[in-house]
Order: sequence, then C-alpha cells, then structure tokens
Amino acid sequence: MKTISTSKSHGGVQGVYSHASEACACDMTFAVFVPPQAAGKPCPVVWYLSGLTCTHQNVMDKGEYRRMAAELGLIVVCPDTSPRGDDIPDEKDNWQFGKGAGFYVDATQAPFARNYRMYSYITEELPALIAREFPADMMRQGIFGHSMGGHGALTMALKHPERFKSCSAFAPIVQPMTAGWSKPALEKYLGPDEQAWRQYDTTALIEDGASFPEFLVDQGSADGFLDDGLRPWLLEEACAKANIPLTLRMREGYDHSYFFISTFMDVHLKWHAERLR
Repeated sequence: MKTISTSKSHGGVQGVYSHASEACACDMTFAVFVPPQAAGKPCPVVWYLSGLTCTHQNVMDKGEYRRMAAELGLIVVCPDTSPRGDDIPDEKDNWQFGKGAGFYVDATQAPFARNYRMYSYITEELPALIAREFPADMMRQGIFGHSMGGHGALTMALKHPERFKSCSAFAPIVQPMTAGWSKPALEKYLGPDEQAWRQYDTTALIEDGASFPEFLVDQGSADGFLDDGLRPWLLEEACAKANIPLTLRMREGYDHSYFFISTFMDVHLKWHAERLR
C-alpha cells in the first residue's frame, strides 16, 4: 500500500492511499478517515460507495462526513467506483458505462471481465487490506452509498448480512435490471441472460429470498432521475412483501447532488453508529 496524502481533520486523519489490486488488475486508489478514538482501540468501519462518474474524492471533498465520524468514532472507507488506467476498456463518450461506472458487479463478458470486478474488490480484497493496515474492528461494519453506490450498498448488504450490521442509501438505483441508465451496462458486463443480473439487483435479490434486518433510504423529491432511474417505491414494495423494515424518507425539494447528501450525512452516520455499538 502506498500513502498518497494524509491530513489531520477533527482530531483524526483523512488519508488517500493506493495499491496494486489483483481483483481489478490495476492500481486502485481509496480514501480512509480514521477518527481520534482509533488511537486507543479499533473502531467500527462504515463503507461509502459513490455513484456514476465519481471517484473516491467526490465524497471526501463534498460529503462533509468527518466531523460526525470523529464524534462517533467511525472509520469511513471511500473506494473508487471502477478500475482505472490507460489500458482499461472504456467507452469514453458514455458516462453510464466503463470508467467511473463499474456498477459494483463482477463482469463476466470480454473485454471487461479482467478488470471490472468491483464486487470482489469491495467485498474481499479491500476489506482484507483495511483489516491489515488500519485500526479497524472488522466485526462491526456498515455500508452505505449514493445512486449507483446505493445500489451497490443494498446488494452487498443483502448478500452479506453476516458481515454488515447496518445499511443505508442516498437515492439508490433499486432495480438496475430495468432502469434506463443501468440496464445497458449490466448487459455489457454480464451478458444477455437477465437471470445473471438478478444477483446485482436489490429488488430481485429480495424477491429471491435475500433479507436484511432493516434499511434506511433518503431520496430527494426534486431529483431529476427519480422517475426513470431510481424509483424507490419499487424497493418499498419489495420490502413490504418480504417483511423487511424500510425507513424511506422523501426529502422535499432536494435533488441528486452532494448538497442533498451532505445535508443528511449526519443522519446516516448516526444510524450506522447506533447499530454498530
């Protein structure tokens, strides 16, 4: 692991790091905030997964999580959203696919299968590195994210309820199998058989029997992607049928931006902290 930068913040340390990833077959960059409490004992970990076009830096610069994370004693890990490098397959004119749009799946189709393995990267490789290099209590992990990252957080929690003790999301893509901005990406990454897509679709996972103790979702009512891409009512319906507790809050007048996310970041961090005690 290589340290790119560290800065003191709210008594803790905000760092940016890189390492050679086997899962993605390239160098990957990620950010970690370590709270001041970690000087005395390992702290619980909250994973934040970012959305389309983002890197680790968007939430680090605009998410406003450090003050509350320091108060609550939470380590916050912010991975990238896709593999990176000049030799990584990409569609440069398509912001919904390729670099910045890994959709947190393990691709099976050429030429993407070699690098686009973000599911394995987030659930296996990066956690092992965090456990090795940081004062993290890996028995207490939560996960949340925004948009594409909300999709990733929900699916990973449903598939790993023994690992994640809490899960929340900002404006998640709850049914990527049918959403206009994700369906084409799933076909390119996973092939034409839609049965293979179900393992990366929140509502399909719930329909197929996956469960989680409870979810928290915040969604802006003025989000321009609400009707076509996000459709939180589909998650509401799926959770109701499966008896999964869901707190869905429609936030009047808020859009899809980090102005929305930063407004309710404290709410989500407190939610995770309560469940990671």
